[in-house]
Amino acid sequence: MLFIVLVLLAATRAESQFLMDMIDTSKDVGKSLFSMYKSYNHIRISGYIQPQFQLAATKGQSSYDGGDFPAHVNNRFSLRRGRLRFDYARYNKDNHPVLQFVFQFDGTERGVFIRDFWGRVFESRWQLFSFTAGMFARPFGYELNLGSPDRESPERGRMSQILMKTERDLGAMVSFEPRRADNALRHFKLDLGIFNGPGLAATSDYDSYKDIIARASLKPVHIGNRFIISGGLSYLNGGFLQNTRYIYRTAATGGIKTYVLDSSLGNIDTKAPRKYSGADVQIKFKHNAGFTELRAEYWFGTQTAVAATTETPASLLNEPSYTRKFNGAFFYLLHNIFNTRHQLGVKYDWYDPNTGVTGKDIGKQGTNLNSTDIKYNTLGFGYNYYINENLRLLLWYEILTNEKTGLTAYQSDLKDNLLTCRLQFRF
Repeated sequence: MLFIVLVLLAATRAESQFLMDMIDTSKDVGKSLFSMYKSYNHIRISGYIQPQFQLAATKGQSSYDGGDFPAHVNNRFSLRRGRLRFDYARYNKDNHPVLQFVFQFDGTERGVFIRDFWGRVFESRWQLFSFTAGMFARPFGYELNLGSPDRESPERGRMSQILMKTERDLGAMVSFEPRRADNALRHFKLDLGIFNGPGLAATSDYDSYKDIIARASLKPVHIGNRFIISGGLSYLNGGFLQNTRYIYRTAATGGIKTYVLDSSLGNIDTKAPRKYSGADVQIKFKHNAGFTELRAEYWFGTQTAVAATTETPASLLNEPSYTRKFNGAFFYLLHNIFNTRHQLGVKYDWYDPNTGVTGKDIGKQGTNLNSTDIKYNTLGFGYNYYINENLRLLLWYEILTNEKTGLTAYQSDLKDNLLTCRLQFRF
């Protein structure tokens, strides 16, 4: 039976029909095989691996490109990602989707982790709505939802890695997305979801507060024969339980910008805020060699975390919380040369975790600001060679700069540039 099932999964349409004619559906075994064939005919298996070599400017360098380097290491081979994904789709008699199920996991030398585990139900009467539940990517921004095998740079920007660690969370979402070709709103999509908040950084939710995330987007629209434009607006309103009475906020005291402590007993059991807003646009221009594309995305808002990091806490805090205003952006310029197989790229992003201060304020006498408040800029440029539909070569160099401060370790720019050479195998 197993052999016959494997043959059915691998066969072409004509060969499959020939084998189906051989199945005796009058017997239980035949009925079972026929049922399995119909089910597996809607299954898609895909995956990719990303082996890479990296050369850092300094041994033990901190990095958002695959994790920090060990203390005595400035170069390394690693398997950045190894993904295997299973998709199942079910259609009605009119060939409209009614259900989708996805399971994806990531396996590297660091272990095996679940990345996607969700189901989606499609409303088929008006072909307007769908409902998704499980573990899936948060519907915020463009770069955050651009899949790793499709992204032209090695990693997402520093800001999205910190504020939206692992990109995914447990929750439910309703989407408005017209699927009829004649619908006047077919280029628009609206997602509205509710999520636990901590994301995959936490093993479970630790309070009753939830993140509400909304995104309104314009799907790619052709303007004339050469231009394609798309974009979106995103909003997140969330937070977590304030477990202590101690909250630090940035303020000016005696002409010095510093953290001011609020230790009111009324702070306990309130909501520590996390509020993000974002806007993005993508413009593509078609030419003889392929495309030139410009992407721009900007985020701003309020983030509550701790003194040592602005990452959303993975567990309930038993230490003072720090509420900061932030902003950041991602910019891409991509250009095909010769043909669509060769692509040059430039990416610039910044993340300012505390817009209430500058580098000159950090480290001043009488202030308690620290290295977590430092703004970082990253300029990356590189080359993608799409050897064929299953293989891509990526060469990328990043120049990182940090604000100069009065802190001993940050009085000048750190030596933390990074070269990444990656092969991506995909099927």
